[in-house]
Amino acid sequence: MTTTVTREGTPAGVRRPAPRPGLRDRLSRWDVKASPYLYVAPFFIVFGIVGLFPLLYTAYVSLFHWDAGDDNPDFIGLDNFKELFADAQFWHSLENTVSIFLLSSVPQLIIAVLLAALLSTRLRGATGWRVGILLPYAASLVALGIIFANLFGPKYGLVNGLLQTIGLSPVDWQANRFASHVAIAIMVNWRWTGYNALIVLAAMQAIPKELHEAALIDGAGTVRRFRHVTLPLLKPTLIFVTITSTIGGLQIFTEPKLFDAMPGSNNGGSTHQFQTVTLYLYQTAFENFDLGYASAIAWVLFLIIVVIAGVNYLLTGRLARTPRRKG
Repeated sequence: MTTTVTREGTPAGVRRPAPRPGLRDRLSRWDVKASPYLYVAPFFIVFGIVGLFPLLYTAYVSLFHWDAGDDNPDFIGLDNFKELFADAQFWHSLENTVSIFLLSSVPQLIIAVLLAALLSTRLRGATGWRVGILLPYAASLVALGIIFANLFGPKYGLVNGLLQTIGLSPVDWQANRFASHVAIAIMVNWRWTGYNALIVLAAMQAIPKELHEAALIDGAGTVRRFRHVTLPLLKPTLIFVTITSTIGGLQIFTEPKLFDAMPGSNNGGSTHQFQTVTLYLYQTAFENFDLGYASAIAWVLFLIIVVIAGVNYLLTGRLARTPRRKG
Protein backbone atom coordinates (compact mmCIF):
# COMPACT_ATOMS: atom_id res chain seq x y z
CA MET A 1 0.00 0.00 0.00
CA THR A 2 1.42 3.37 -1.01
CA THR A 3 1.00 6.48 1.23
CA THR A 4 0.95 9.86 -0.45
CA VAL A 5 3.07 12.45 1.33
CA THR A 6 2.56 16.20 0.94
CA ARG A 7 5.34 18.74 0.50
CA GLU A 8 5.25 19.55 4.22
CA GLY A 9 5.92 15.91 5.06
CA THR A 10 2.39 15.18 6.38
CA PRO A 11 0.59 12.11 4.97
CA ALA A 12 -2.30 12.94 2.68
CA GLY A 13 -5.66 12.97 4.45
CA VAL A 14 -4.14 13.71 7.84
CA ARG A 15 -4.90 17.22 9.16
CA ARG A 16 -1.85 19.06 10.35
CA PRO A 17 -2.24 20.36 13.93
CA ALA A 18 -2.72 24.12 14.13
CA PRO A 19 0.22 26.01 15.59
CA ARG A 20 -0.19 27.31 19.15
CA PRO A 21 -1.09 30.98 19.17
CA GLY A 22 1.67 33.23 20.33
CA LEU A 23 1.51 35.73 23.15
CA ARG A 24 0.68 38.57 20.76
CA ASP A 25 -2.27 36.64 19.29
CA ARG A 26 -3.63 35.78 22.75
CA LEU A 27 -3.34 39.41 23.86
CA SER A 28 -5.08 40.56 20.69
CA ARG A 29 -7.98 38.18 21.25
CA TRP A 30 -8.25 39.21 24.89
CA ASP A 31 -8.23 42.85 23.84
CA VAL A 32 -11.09 42.31 21.38
CA LYS A 33 -13.19 40.52 24.02
CA ALA A 34 -12.43 42.68 27.05
CA SER A 35 -12.02 46.19 25.61
CA PRO A 36 -15.75 46.92 25.15
CA TYR A 37 -16.41 46.07 28.80
CA LEU A 38 -13.51 48.22 29.96
CA TYR A 39 -14.78 51.16 27.90
CA VAL A 40 -18.24 51.06 29.49
CA ALA A 41 -16.99 50.14 32.97
CA PRO A 42 -16.58 53.78 34.18
CA PHE A 43 -20.28 54.43 33.59
CA PHE A 44 -21.36 51.36 35.57
CA ILE A 45 -18.93 52.17 38.38
CA VAL A 46 -20.24 55.72 38.70
CA PHE A 47 -23.83 54.48 38.38
CA GLY A 48 -23.24 51.91 41.11
CA ILE A 49 -21.86 54.56 43.48
CA VAL A 50 -24.29 57.43 42.88
CA GLY A 51 -27.33 55.54 41.58
CA LEU A 52 -27.65 51.90 42.55
CA PHE A 53 -26.27 52.15 46.10
CA PRO A 54 -28.60 55.02 47.15
CA LEU A 55 -31.53 53.14 45.62
CA LEU A 56 -30.77 49.97 47.57
CA TYR A 57 -30.03 51.92 50.76
CA THR A 58 -33.37 53.71 50.43
CA ALA A 59 -35.06 50.30 50.26
CA TYR A 60 -33.21 49.35 53.45
CA VAL A 61 -34.26 52.54 55.27
CA SER A 62 -37.90 52.02 54.23
CA LEU A 63 -38.02 48.92 56.46
CA PHE A 64 -37.42 50.99 59.61
CA HIS A 65 -39.18 53.60 61.69
CA TRP A 66 -36.28 56.00 61.22
CA ASP A 67 -36.50 59.57 62.47
CA ALA A 68 -33.79 62.06 61.56
CA GLY A 69 -30.99 61.89 64.10
CA ASP A 70 -32.11 58.52 65.45
CA ASP A 71 -29.08 56.24 65.88
CA ASN A 72 -31.17 53.17 66.79
CA PRO A 73 -34.10 52.95 64.35
CA ASP A 74 -36.79 50.33 64.95
CA PHE A 75 -37.20 47.59 62.35
CA ILE A 76 -40.87 47.46 61.30
CA GLY A 77 -40.69 45.48 58.05
CA LEU A 78 -43.30 46.50 55.48
CA ASP A 79 -45.40 48.61 57.87
CA ASN A 80 -44.36 51.83 56.14
CA PHE A 81 -45.70 50.50 52.84
CA LYS A 82 -48.94 49.30 54.47
CA GLU A 83 -49.44 52.74 55.99
CA LEU A 84 -48.60 54.41 52.69
CA PHE A 85 -51.18 52.45 50.70
CA ALA A 86 -53.82 53.60 53.21
CA ASP A 87 -52.59 57.22 53.14
CA ALA A 88 -55.19 59.46 51.50
CA GLN A 89 -52.69 62.30 51.07
CA PHE A 90 -50.35 60.04 49.10
CA TRP A 91 -53.10 59.05 46.67
CA HIS A 92 -54.16 62.69 46.41
CA SER A 93 -50.59 63.72 45.53
CA LEU A 94 -50.37 60.86 43.02
CA GLU A 95 -53.55 62.08 41.30
CA ASN A 96 -52.06 65.57 41.09
CA THR A 97 -48.83 64.17 39.64
CA VAL A 98 -50.60 62.16 36.94
CA SER A 99 -52.87 65.10 36.09
CA ILE A 100 -49.96 67.52 35.67
CA PHE A 101 -48.02 64.87 33.74
CA LEU A 102 -50.82 64.33 31.23
CA LEU A 103 -51.52 68.06 30.84
CA SER A 104 -47.85 68.72 30.12
CA SER A 105 -46.48 65.69 28.28
CA VAL A 106 -49.22 65.15 25.68
CA PRO A 107 -49.29 68.75 24.32
CA GLN A 108 -45.52 68.96 24.73
CA LEU A 109 -44.84 66.03 22.39
CA ILE A 110 -47.35 67.22 19.79
CA ILE A 111 -45.96 70.78 19.76
CA ALA A 112 -42.37 69.44 19.69
CA VAL A 113 -43.08 67.41 16.54
CA LEU A 114 -44.79 70.38 14.85
CA LEU A 115 -41.93 72.71 15.80
CA ALA A 116 -39.38 70.24 14.47
CA ALA A 117 -41.31 69.99 11.20
CA LEU A 118 -41.33 73.79 10.93
CA LEU A 119 -37.61 74.07 11.68
CA SER A 120 -36.79 71.41 9.09
CA THR A 121 -38.13 73.68 6.34
CA ARG A 122 -36.02 76.34 4.66
CA LEU A 123 -36.23 79.21 7.11
CA ARG A 124 -34.12 82.31 7.10
CA GLY A 125 -31.80 82.29 10.09
CA ALA A 126 -32.54 78.64 10.89
CA THR A 127 -29.72 78.48 13.44
CA GLY A 128 -31.12 81.45 15.31
CA TRP A 129 -34.58 79.87 15.51
CA ARG A 130 -33.10 76.61 16.81
CA VAL A 131 -31.12 78.41 19.48
CA GLY A 132 -34.20 80.45 20.34
CA ILE A 133 -36.43 77.50 21.15
CA LEU A 134 -33.68 76.09 23.39
CA LEU A 135 -33.34 79.28 25.47
CA PRO A 136 -36.14 78.38 27.95
CA TYR A 137 -34.31 75.14 28.74
CA ALA A 138 -31.04 77.00 29.31
CA ALA A 139 -32.62 79.70 31.50
CA SER A 140 -32.65 79.46 35.27
CA LEU A 141 -35.58 77.35 36.45
CA VAL A 142 -35.90 79.42 39.62
CA ALA A 143 -36.23 82.59 37.53
CA LEU A 144 -38.83 80.94 35.30
CA GLY A 145 -40.75 79.77 38.35
CA ILE A 146 -40.87 83.27 39.81
CA ILE A 147 -41.91 84.78 36.46
CA PHE A 148 -44.74 82.28 35.91
CA ALA A 149 -45.92 82.55 39.50
CA ASN A 150 -46.37 86.28 38.86
CA LEU A 151 -47.94 85.77 35.43
CA PHE A 152 -50.56 83.53 37.02
CA GLY A 153 -51.00 85.72 40.08
CA PRO A 154 -54.61 85.76 41.36
CA LYS A 155 -54.93 89.57 41.61
CA TYR A 156 -52.35 91.32 39.46
CA GLY A 157 -51.23 88.53 37.14
CA LEU A 158 -50.88 89.26 33.44
CA VAL A 159 -52.92 86.18 32.46
CA ASN A 160 -55.92 87.28 34.53
CA GLY A 161 -55.53 90.78 33.10
CA LEU A 162 -55.82 89.36 29.58
CA LEU A 163 -58.83 87.26 30.57
CA GLN A 164 -60.60 90.33 31.96
CA THR A 165 -59.76 92.27 28.80
CA ILE A 166 -61.74 89.79 26.69
CA GLY A 167 -64.62 89.74 29.18
CA LEU A 168 -63.81 86.59 31.16
CA SER A 169 -63.68 86.28 34.93
CA PRO A 170 -60.26 86.05 36.60
CA VAL A 171 -59.08 82.65 37.78
CA ASP A 172 -57.46 81.92 41.13
CA TRP A 173 -54.69 79.85 39.58
CA GLN A 174 -53.21 78.73 42.86
CA ALA A 175 -56.38 77.98 44.83
CA ASN A 176 -58.23 76.15 42.05
CA ARG A 177 -56.95 72.58 41.70
CA PHE A 178 -57.38 72.09 37.95
CA ALA A 179 -56.27 75.66 37.15
CA SER A 180 -53.07 75.18 39.16
CA HIS A 181 -52.35 71.96 37.23
CA VAL A 182 -52.80 73.83 33.95
CA ALA A 183 -50.48 76.65 35.05
CA ILE A 184 -47.76 74.24 36.19
CA ALA A 185 -48.12 72.23 32.96
CA ILE A 186 -47.59 75.43 30.96
CA MET A 187 -44.38 76.05 32.94
CA VAL A 188 -43.18 72.53 32.13
CA ASN A 189 -44.07 72.88 28.45
CA TRP A 190 -42.33 76.24 28.19
CA ARG A 191 -39.10 74.70 29.44
CA TRP A 192 -39.03 71.30 27.75
CA THR A 193 -40.85 71.63 24.41
CA GLY A 194 -37.89 73.22 22.60
CA TYR A 195 -35.48 70.62 23.97
CA ASN A 196 -37.64 67.75 22.70
CA ALA A 197 -38.19 69.57 19.39
CA LEU A 198 -34.44 69.61 18.73
CA ILE A 199 -34.20 65.86 19.41
CA VAL A 200 -37.04 65.21 16.95
CA LEU A 201 -35.47 67.64 14.46
CA ALA A 202 -32.18 65.70 14.54
CA ALA A 203 -34.10 62.50 13.76
CA MET A 204 -35.95 64.23 10.92
CA GLN A 205 -32.73 65.40 9.32
CA ALA A 206 -31.37 61.84 9.44
CA ILE A 207 -34.18 60.60 7.17
CA PRO A 208 -32.77 59.96 3.67
CA LYS A 209 -33.86 62.64 1.20
CA GLU A 210 -34.40 59.98 -1.46
CA LEU A 211 -37.52 58.79 0.37
CA HIS A 212 -39.08 62.25 0.26
CA GLU A 213 -38.07 62.68 -3.39
CA ALA A 214 -39.64 59.34 -4.32
CA ALA A 215 -42.86 60.27 -2.51
CA LEU A 216 -42.83 63.66 -4.25
CA ILE A 217 -42.49 61.98 -7.65
CA ASP A 218 -45.46 59.75 -6.75
CA GLY A 219 -47.51 62.90 -6.24
CA ALA A 220 -47.55 63.02 -2.43
CA GLY A 221 -48.07 66.48 -0.96
CA THR A 222 -46.41 67.96 2.12
CA VAL A 223 -48.96 66.66 4.61
CA ARG A 224 -49.06 63.20 3.05
CA ARG A 225 -45.26 62.94 3.03
CA PHE A 226 -45.20 63.96 6.66
CA ARG A 227 -47.79 61.34 7.62
CA HIS A 228 -46.53 58.43 5.54
CA VAL A 229 -42.78 59.04 5.38
CA THR A 230 -41.64 61.23 8.26
CA LEU A 231 -43.80 60.01 11.16
CA PRO A 232 -43.21 56.26 10.63
CA LEU A 233 -39.44 56.81 10.59
CA LEU A 234 -39.65 58.99 13.71
CA LYS A 235 -41.22 56.26 15.84
CA PRO A 236 -37.98 55.16 17.61
CA THR A 237 -37.22 58.78 18.51
CA LEU A 238 -40.79 59.40 19.65
CA ILE A 239 -40.57 56.30 21.87
CA PHE A 240 -37.41 57.71 23.46
CA VAL A 241 -38.92 61.17 23.98
CA THR A 242 -42.13 59.67 25.41
CA ILE A 243 -40.28 57.53 27.95
CA THR A 244 -37.99 60.38 29.08
CA SER A 245 -40.99 62.70 29.38
CA THR A 246 -42.77 60.07 31.47
CA ILE A 247 -39.83 59.71 33.84
CA GLY A 248 -39.39 63.47 34.21
CA GLY A 249 -43.12 64.20 34.46
CA LEU A 250 -43.73 61.76 37.31
CA GLN A 251 -40.79 63.21 39.28
CA ILE A 252 -41.87 66.83 38.88
CA PHE A 253 -40.78 68.90 41.89
CA THR A 254 -39.33 72.32 41.13
CA GLU A 255 -42.25 73.81 39.18
CA PRO A 256 -44.94 73.14 41.83
CA LYS A 257 -42.47 74.03 44.58
CA LEU A 258 -41.86 77.49 43.07
CA PHE A 259 -45.54 77.95 42.18
CA ASP A 260 -46.58 77.83 45.84
CA ALA A 261 -47.40 81.35 47.04
CA MET A 262 -46.49 80.53 50.66
CA PRO A 263 -42.73 81.06 51.17
CA GLY A 264 -40.97 77.98 52.54
CA SER A 265 -44.04 75.77 52.12
CA ASN A 266 -43.75 72.31 50.59
CA ASN A 267 -47.44 71.47 50.86
CA GLY A 268 -48.37 72.25 47.25
CA GLY A 269 -51.06 74.72 48.20
CA SER A 270 -53.17 75.31 51.29
CA THR A 271 -55.25 72.18 50.60
CA HIS A 272 -52.50 70.25 48.75
CA GLN A 273 -54.27 71.07 45.49
CA PHE A 274 -51.07 70.79 43.44
CA GLN A 275 -48.87 68.77 45.77
CA THR A 276 -47.00 66.12 43.77
CA VAL A 277 -45.53 62.88 45.09
CA THR A 278 -42.03 64.33 45.22
CA LEU A 279 -43.30 67.37 47.17
CA TYR A 280 -44.99 65.01 49.63
CA LEU A 281 -41.76 63.02 49.89
CA TYR A 282 -39.79 66.21 50.57
CA GLN A 283 -42.28 67.33 53.20
CA THR A 284 -42.17 63.93 54.93
CA ALA A 285 -38.38 63.74 54.98
CA PHE A 286 -37.35 67.33 55.69
CA GLU A 287 -40.31 68.77 57.62
CA ASN A 288 -41.64 65.73 59.45
CA PHE A 289 -38.18 64.09 59.58
CA ASP A 290 -39.68 60.63 59.00
CA LEU A 291 -36.94 59.11 56.84
CA GLY A 292 -38.36 55.59 56.80
CA TYR A 293 -41.76 56.69 55.52
CA ALA A 294 -40.14 59.06 52.99
CA SER A 295 -38.01 56.16 51.71
CA ALA A 296 -41.15 54.08 51.26
CA ILE A 297 -42.69 56.92 49.21
CA ALA A 298 -39.53 57.09 47.09
CA TRP A 299 -39.59 53.37 46.37
CA VAL A 300 -43.28 53.28 45.49
CA LEU A 301 -42.74 56.24 43.15
CA PHE A 302 -39.79 54.42 41.58
CA LEU A 303 -41.91 51.31 40.96
CA ILE A 304 -44.75 53.40 39.51
CA ILE A 305 -42.32 55.08 37.09
CA VAL A 306 -40.89 51.70 36.05
CA VAL A 307 -44.37 50.28 35.41
CA ILE A 308 -45.67 53.30 33.47
CA ALA A 309 -42.43 53.62 31.46
CA GLY A 310 -42.61 49.89 30.66
CA VAL A 311 -46.25 50.17 29.51
CA ASN A 312 -45.28 53.20 27.42
CA TYR A 313 -42.44 51.25 25.85
CA LEU A 314 -44.63 48.24 25.05
CA LEU A 315 -47.42 50.34 23.54
CA THR A 316 -45.20 52.61 21.48
CA GLY A 317 -42.97 49.69 20.48
CA ARG A 318 -46.02 47.76 19.29
CA LEU A 319 -47.13 50.75 17.25
CA ALA A 320 -43.64 50.99 15.77
CA ARG A 321 -43.74 47.33 14.70
CA THR A 322 -47.24 47.54 13.23
CA PRO A 323 -46.93 47.36 9.42
CA ARG A 324 -48.36 50.34 7.59
CA ARG A 325 -51.20 49.61 5.22
CA LYS A 326 -50.55 50.28 1.58
CA GLY A 327 -52.48 53.02 -0.03
